[in-house]
Amino acid sequence: MTDPVRTVGVVGTGVIGAGWAVRVLARGHDVVAWDPAPDAEDRLRMAVERDWPSAVKLGLFPRADPSRLTWADSVEDLAGRVDWIQESAPENEAVKRPLLQALAAHSGPGVVIASSSSGLLPTNLQAGCDHPERVLIGHPFNPVYLLPLVEIVAGEETSTAAMDAARAHYDDLVMHPLVVRNEIEGYLSDRLQEALWREVLHLVNDGVATTRELDEAVNYGPGLRWAGMGTNLTFHLAGGEQGMRHMLRQFGPALKLPWTKLEAPELTDDLIEAMADGCEEQAEGRSIAELARLRDDYVIGVMRSLRPLNLGAGRLVAEREARIHEAGSTPSWTEGEVVAAPLALYETVVEPDWVDYNGHMSEWAFLTAFGWASDKLFRYIGIDEDYRAAGHTFFTVETHLNYVQEASLGEPLRFTTRVLGVDAKRLHFFHAMYRVDEGGVTGELLCTTEQMLLHVNTDTGSTAPMLDGPAAALAAIADAHADLPVPRQVGRVMQIPG
Repeated sequence: MTDPVRTVGVVGTGVIGAGWAVRVLARGHDVVAWDPAPDAEDRLRMAVERDWPSAVKLGLFPRADPSRLTWADSVEDLAGRVDWIQESAPENEAVKRPLLQALAAHSGPGVVIASSSSGLLPTNLQAGCDHPERVLIGHPFNPVYLLPLVEIVAGEETSTAAMDAARAHYDDLVMHPLVVRNEIEGYLSDRLQEALWREVLHLVNDGVATTRELDEAVNYGPGLRWAGMGTNLTFHLAGGEQGMRHMLRQFGPALKLPWTKLEAPELTDDLIEAMADGCEEQAEGRSIAELARLRDDYVIGVMRSLRPLNLGAGRLVAEREARIHEAGSTPSWTEGEVVAAPLALYETVVEPDWVDYNGHMSEWAFLTAFGWASDKLFRYIGIDEDYRAAGHTFFTVETHLNYVQEASLGEPLRFTTRVLGVDAKRLHFFHAMYRVDEGGVTGELLCTTEQMLLHVNTDTGSTAPMLDGPAAALAAIADAHADLPVPRQVGRVMQIPG
């Protein structure tokens, strides 16, 4: 059963507001947007079009479609049409407060109003609002459509119900809701970023290092560690077997040394130019749009590299994939239903990390894609996280791939599946991968795989009969597929004819 469509209001459609719009649309919900700038709607639609490929690479939920974005005639119009409001106006209390008051006056008392502020106090922002108990901070990080962190901060009048709703809302968007337990300016993450940023300004201002050298000092060292473990756990490891206690005893005296300058230097014209010149030199002629696309691709790559380890944002990538599967994109077998012959359960596009230096899909990536097609088959027959958690799964024991055509970055793909044979412990199936032509028509055959799998009890580490549900489903599928012609690739032997 598919989950209900929600309608989210996005007020303020600059970089952050546009990022919220993409994230919500990628989740399969509706977006109603408003911004007072005369060209705001055109700029928002251009931003959504520009950033949508990154959302596709991360993974789309059922119903995800940029066409679900509509524009409101006024802030009052928007407030009356939405289930949730995300305000992303400029970081200025004098701008935000009257805007929030207007939103509160024209929305239902149960509609939570979250401000994307990066440092203002929610108590000040909710003052003068109708039902101030539903006003809070929901501070994201750019690019919002990729980075999962959102800081939630309550004001003095924010209700527990609103905070609970905020956690549920951001969890629904597959984000990491971090509740800031004490109302402080700058919250948590920005205060940490500011400390590093001020030191950067000092080091450039004092002529110690360039912007490139300072970025390299992070990119090639601590930044790689921070992606999966924060500063504290990283330093805990630095203490060896005794952990943080030993680390602090050993390195703690260095904290007394005048290494850093937490007060920011004066932003003189010379310092501003030095920072700007350094960054422009680093950009090497690449436009902001080109750098943004590069950033999106490496952020997705880093998050996906953490996925198998269930660390940091990688855990949420895995959760996103699981939720996409659960959100109605894969049907479930029902006893007595007509089974498609062959099954067509999976579609995707060739992703950036699947291609080699020629721009074509790598050998291992074909097997990865077929693995997702297998996962769709498993979910169709009732083998999911709960089934595996109970100690039952399939292990592949033999795979034959046959490559027919190349596949290029971004090409849409469609997979068909047929069950060739099944018994109590074994499953023999065949996947075919096709290019999808314009108009959604199945096109050329690109690759096939034939696989044999054994059903295993993971608690004992030995083969075991399938449980009744998947066994019945596979028997029905095998019966429906029995009359299909055997693909010519099945049983093929690799040889050079004599």
